Amino acid sequence: MKPTDRALSIFEAFGRAARPLTLSELADAAGLPISTSHGIVHTLVERGYLYLTSKRKDLYPTRRLFDLATRINANDPYLERLNPYLEALRETTQETVIIGKRQHDEIVYLAVHEGPQMIRYSSSAGSIKPLHSTSIGKALLSKLPDDALRAWADMQSLSPITSTTLTQTDALIEDVAQGRKAGFFVTRGESVSDVFAIAVPVSINNDVLGIAVAGPAHRMDPNINEIGRKLLVAKASIEMGQHRKTDEVT
Repeated sequence: MKPTDRALSIFEAFGRAARPLTLSELADAAGLPISTSHGIVHTLVERGYLYLTSKRKDLYPTRRLFDLATRINANDPYLERLNPYLEALRETTQETVIIGKRQHDEIVYLAVHEGPQMIRYSSSAGSIKPLHSTSIGKALLSKLPDDALRAWADMQSLSPITSTTLTQTDALIEDVAQGRKAGFFVTRGESVSDVFAIAVPVSINNDVLGIAVAGPAHRMDPNINEIGRKLLVAKASIEMGQHRKTDEVT
């Protein structure tokens, strides 16, 4: 495990436990030798990221990491501009809204606005998903020329994530072609069973991101076209705002 992985595993262990931990509990939860954990914890305590909570020497993160993350998030080159559109989509669709970006052969979620309903699709920022099984992945693959798309698909294993994942090159290419005609891209339980998602590609900051609406199949299926329409309206508004900002600068 790399040094950065070890440090991150410490914070992830606190996230899972949701309580203070002793050094031995923390090492066990992080899957690290106690000697390794001791060195990392010593550094984090010295830097003000962890503190001792009791005579038992329980450890817990301070707000320093949260405050640092808040400052970083406030200056995200994409989210500050897109969040109002994402929140509006969440309200009008009553489903979970996701923004993602291509990272090699995967999608990384930059933000997730979970829907307000009790039964909803849940995920988190930083989640990584395959390109071929997600609606955002299909939306971003659609920006490739046909020959480049086929070359990419031929080099991938297109592993089945669920029983309905498209695992054949021709089937994936045809699905992307249908999405291009409709203007939006759909997955029907291909990434998570019983979850449908609809996505559009959005051009911003000379880059392309994907915005998706995801929810339970029984609610999404009858409303695919309507949700697709709402996504296209949001896409047009975002890209129009981007052009206006560029015009103001020039």
